[in-house]
Amino acid sequence: MGKNKKNITQFAICIENSGYPASLELFKVYRVLPDEEAAADGDLRVIDESGEDYLYPAQWFVFIEPPKAVRERMKTAARPMASQEK
Repeated sequence: MGKNKKNITQFAICIENSGYPASLELFKVYRVLPDEEAAADGDLRVIDESGEDYLYPAQWFVFIEPPKAVRERMKTAARPMASQEK
């Protein structure tokens, strides 16, 4: 069976943050959530500095493929704080 791309955690580096310097740090790695509708409009759903997911222009990011060990640690670190407190 092939992998369902919708369930793959993706990461991207921010290369532009015009107008959103408090929400997006340049050259920082961000977790990208699957959102086909947003992608069709040229946007990405990104968990930003607020810890919430928001839409940003896709051209502001470059996707990366970290090694598996790094990816697993990043997924754990990217979980919302509320779920970690329980």
